[in-house]
Amino acid sequence: MILEGRVTVNGERVEELGVKVNPLRDHIKVDGKLITRLESPVVLLLNKPRNIVSTVKDPQGRPTVMDFLKGVKQRVYPVGRLDFDAEGLVILTNDGDLAQRLSHPKYSVLRTYLAKVRGVLDAKALGRLKRGVMLEDGRGQANFIHVMTEREKNSWVRIGVTEGRNHLIKRMFMAVGHPVLKLKRIAFGPVHMEDLPPGKFRYLNEEEVDRLRKIGSSHGESRQSGRTR
Repeated sequence: MILEGRVTVNGERVEELGVKVNPLRDHIKVDGKLITRLESPVVLLLNKPRNIVSTVKDPQGRPTVMDFLKGVKQRVYPVGRLDFDAEGLVILTNDGDLAQRLSHPKYSVLRTYLAKVRGVLDAKALGRLKRGVMLEDGRGQANFIHVMTEREKNSWVRIGVTEGRNHLIKRMFMAVGHPVLKLKRIAFGPVHMEDLPPGKFRYLNEEEVDRLRKIGSSHGESRQSGRTR
């Protein structure tokens, strides 16, 4: 269609293949008809309650994260997944490029969790998690780990990982003999959930979205920030 001269951008005929355009700003016409503009990018943060599926649909008919997005007109999709029985931060967006950047392993985006585990972790168990434990699908390693509180029968631990593998946190703690009793994700990269109530969502502001978009060039800095918080 371009070579036939049927495409115009902002009133000017395009004859070169591969011309870059901004579909949110430029007026693109084919045969004189305006192409409908894409939806504006939107990024949401949801505090997912426990026993909710972090997908758009569930074959078993269980409630999903989409059930909590009342009033959201754009069609958004969750970035990655959070365990059914886990709670906490889930990012949803209609920006495919951003979703790919946040979920792709090469960017090593830091995920931070609070985990209630059975028993009290000793120095040996903490050391193994920091060095990495062998799992059936490869090594699982904590980017950082801090014991928050200890009681006779359980401990609360703050842990960060830079992978989104299935049940990774649970399998890591199981490997050192401390099964996870509760799991809550509190941060995804530079974005923190803070005091958002369960089942509620909010729109990320421009500064937060910009920080997410920069992850590709500064993910190392994000990992380091997780160690010092």
